[in-house]
Parts: sequence; structure tokens; C-alpha cells
Amino acid sequence: MQNRIQISFVLFLAIFIQSCAINKHQNFSNAYVKEGYKLVWSDEFNKNGAPDPVNWDYEKGFVRNEELQWYQPENAFCKGGKLIIEARKEVKPNPLYVEGSNEWRKKPKNIEYTSACIITKGLQSWQYGRFEMRGKIDISDGLWPAFWTLGLKGRWPANGEIDIMEYYRGKLLANIASLGPDKKAKWFSNTKSVTELGRKKWAAEFHTWRMDWDSEAISLSVDGMLLNKTNLSDLKNDDGSDFHPFKQQHYILFDLAMGGMNGGSLNNTKFPNRMEIDYVRVYQK
Repeated sequence: MQNRIQISFVLFLAIFIQSCAINKHQNFSNAYVKEGYKLVWSDEFNKNGAPDPVNWDYEKGFVRNEELQWYQPENAFCKGGKLIIEARKEVKPNPLYVEGSNEWRKKPKNIEYTSACIITKGLQSWQYGRFEMRGKIDISDGLWPAFWTLGLKGRWPANGEIDIMEYYRGKLLANIASLGPDKKAKWFSNTKSVTELGRKKWAAEFHTWRMDWDSEAISLSVDGMLLNKTNLSDLKNDDGSDFHPFKQQHYILFDLAMGGMNGGSLNNTKFPNRMEIDYVRVYQK
């Protein structure tokens, strides 16, 4: 009799857990049905190991902004239902090194920091929708985490950039960029001090960043607080062409950069350091 009770309890527990998982999926799938949105893509990062190759590729090496980190795939992994992008302090030879070079990628003899940038380019992309990410970022000196998109066609900044979540030097940034009349980036940017939000207490918790993007405007928010709303009519490229960078498909990037042109000094920042993402979801009407 006791064995039957134990078996029944185990079966009940298994059914209950499965039911909760189904309900969770249904809940977020239908989260914005009343607003006319349906879930078209998501990654919940529930399988331990490397990010799903169906969704993610990698940037590699020294990529942009004279940043300190060398991007490598092994610094991005899934564990416990989260995507972890880990910044590490580790010394290894720089394969790009050229003695006497002043070019920032070739100048250092050694790589001193590594991290990862994962991208959906060539795998997943979208035009318009509600993009949502729940994540946790460290706000230590010199760190530069971001959740952003780039347009598939055109060279930067003519392809368009949307920084849904970006942090450096004590502030959150909500940025949108297209091509200006001087052939440089034309920025529409707003910031929010993390001191106002609660600083380390705020950073110790997970938060939800969201973009609503349609044919009229792009709105960027965190935890329901609007940070930036810009009309698409203001975002056209100023090069005389008919190409609009935000009337095309964009792909997603997640990265944890360090230093460089905007990140600042690392000072006493501890390593390894992490950016954690619970999920990323795209809804469309």
C-alpha cells in the first residue's frame, strides 16, 4: 500500500510539473493577445550548454569601439535556464599582433580580457514587433553590456541601430541611430541614471527591457518605464536615398563589452563577471 501511495505521488508530481511548464508557455505565448500580438520567436535558454545554433552565431575577436575584450564563443553558455555571457580576465597571445602597429586590434601583444557577443544574423530576423528581454546586468566600472539590433542591409550606420538595453558609466541608454548628413551616425538617445533606480540593489535583480517597433515609431522601455520614443519619419537616412533603415529586417545582438570608447576604466571591477538573460521573445501583430 505504501509503495502504491509513493508511486501515485510521483506520478502526480510529474503531471503537475508538466502542467506548470505548459501553463508557463501558454502564459507568455498569449501575454499580449489583447493588444493583437502573437509570439513568433523566443529563446528561453532552458537547455544547458552552448546557445542553440538554430538561433545564434558569434562575433569573434576584437570587433568595435577599441574595446578591451576578445570575443570568443566559449564565454556564452546556458545554465539553469539562463543565458550567461561571461567577461573574464585571462591572458593569451593576440593572433592579430603586429609589432610597431598603431591599429588598435594589432597593437596589443596579448589579449587581456575575453567575453562573448552572440547574434541572430543569418538565422533569425524581423521587421516590426515587440521585442522583450528579461535580464540582469552588473554595473561595475568599465562594463558595457547591451541588447540591441542592427539592420540586415547597408553599412553602419546606414543599416540602422537600436539599443534596447545598453549600460555604461552609471547610466542606462536607450538609443536609435541612422545615417546623418555628415555621413556619421545620427543619434536619438535618452539616458537614465542607475543611481535614481537604486544602483546596486537595482542591479542585483532581473529587469524587463522592451521595444515596440512599427511603421510609425520605435519605443524603448525598462520595467514599463518609457525611455525613448522616436518617430520613423525622423529616422530616415540623410543621404538622399529612399532606403529607410527601420523599414527592413533587423537581427539581435547580446554582448558584454569592456572599456573602449565609452565603457570607461575597469578600476577594481572583479572577474569573472556576468550578464544573465532569462529569456528573449519577439511578438508581432
